[in-house]
Amino acid sequence: MPKVKDLRIEQLEQAASMLKAIAHPMRIAILNYLEDGKRMTVTQIHEMLKIEQSTTSHHLGILKDKGVLSSKREGKNTFYFIKNDSLSKIMECINRCTT
Repeated sequence: MPKVKDLRIEQLEQAASMLKAIAHPMRIAILNYLEDGKRMTVTQIHEMLKIEQSTTSHHLGILKDKGVLSSKREGKNTFYFIKNDSLSKIMECINRCTT
């Protein structure tokens, strides 16, 4: 595992940007739903979170813009999924640190 001193400034900036995007209760909840390679639509996520679809879309847009999520359009639906499998390690750490 690389040490912080070995990382380029661009890598540190990207990591900070991703962590800022994750640092919201609804976004953490979204990531928990998408763990283990799950793919979900905006509708599925907003129904599970019981929040407005526009709010869900807003949070998904931020996570996608910061490189946390990717999406794939299939027919009328757009499926969202975690872009990097190693992100699940961060989520595991959050879960361990908050119980």
